[in-house]
Order: sequence, then C-alpha cells, then structure tokens
Amino acid sequence: MNTFKNAQRVQESFLSGLEKKTLVRLAQRTPAFINSDHLTALGLVAMFGAGFGYWVAGSHPALGLSLATLCLALNWLGDSLDGTLARVRNKLRPRYGFYVDHVVDMLGALFLLGGLALSGYMSAPVAGGLVIAFLMLSINSYLATYTMGKFQISFGGFSPTELRILLAIGNVFLFWKPHTVLFGQRFLLFDAGGVAGIVGMTVLLIALIARNTAQLYREEPIA
Repeated sequence: MNTFKNAQRVQESFLSGLEKKTLVRLAQRTPAFINSDHLTALGLVAMFGAGFGYWVAGSHPALGLSLATLCLALNWLGDSLDGTLARVRNKLRPRYGFYVDHVVDMLGALFLLGGLALSGYMSAPVAGGLVIAFLMLSINSYLATYTMGKFQISFGGFSPTELRILLAIGNVFLFWKPHTVLFGQRFLLFDAGGVAGIVGMTVLLIALIARNTAQLYREEPIA
C-alpha cells in the first residue's frame, strides 16, 4: 500500500479552542459501541433532516424551523466528533476519513440548500449560487491540500461551526421577520444573507487562488 502523508489541518476560527476541548471530552465519554462511522452517518442524516425541516417550514414555520435548528446541532455533533473520536481512540484511517467526510459535506450542502430553496424562505437562484460557491471553495481547498499539504478548515475566523450558529440564529429571525428592507427594496431575509455569502465566498476564493498560485510559483521555480 502506498504511503499516505496526512495534511496539516489549519483551524483558527473564533470558537476552535473551546470546540476542540469540548470534542475531546465528548469523545472520552462516548460509549464503546459508537464509532466514527456512526457519527459520520448521524451528520449526514441530520443535514438531510435540516433540509427537510426548512421544506416543512414553508407550511409550518415553528415546527420546521425548530426541526432545522435541532438537526444543525446534531450535524455539528456527528460531523465534528467523528474525527476527534478516531484520534482519541487511535483508530485513524486518514484516506478513508478524508474522502468520506467530504463526500458527506457535498451531499449535506445539497440537502440543506435544496430544502431552503423549497421552503420559500430563499429563492432557488440564490440557493443554487450558494451551492456553486461552496463547491468551488471546496475544490480549491482539496487542490491546496494535495499540492501544498495543508488542509484549511477555517477562513477569516469562521469554520462550519460558526456558520451553523449563524444559521441557527437566522432561523430565529426568520420565524418573526422573514423579509428585510435594503436600499428601499423588500427582500427575503435569507436571500439577502445568501447573496452576501456568495459575494464573500467569491472574494475569498479569488484571494486564495491568488495566494496559492503565487506560493506554488515561488516553491517550484523553473530550472
């Protein structure tokens, strides 16, 4: 079997220190019959549940948004704890874990944003734009992991954990006020946030491409 070099994980989000300590404690207390694959499956099912919750929220706001928020919390537990549990138990499978985790992330994004597009709280073009921006950022991250040996998890102080919290807070506002007014025009609240997210991810992607290209150019000069 070929030797596999695990990439350096870079996570410098606002909550990374607290989150790491919390996850280690949870891993140490996790029953032996639960393994990392169970947690990964929980994360995927929970993200499907979040998308389903948003779809339900279109006709039953309180029920659907409550379900979506609960599933976001369960997704954090499954998605964040699976790798920590493997490290604490010294049962790492780097290639398998990297591949499966990011396939699950891809499917989870489709479930979540598909549910939002069906909910009426976010228009389909904005949801589609977010999926495209997320997948482009993901592709860049995976290419950088392969070529530079560094896997960037957080950007500008934000990681998936902080984004889940922002989305959960948004759900509270969504229940009471699903629309907002900007520049004298009325928009869906999540459309405004989604467009801001698309712009932010696009700017971040351009900056990362420029930085990574420059670094690789310097590290591989023409002989």
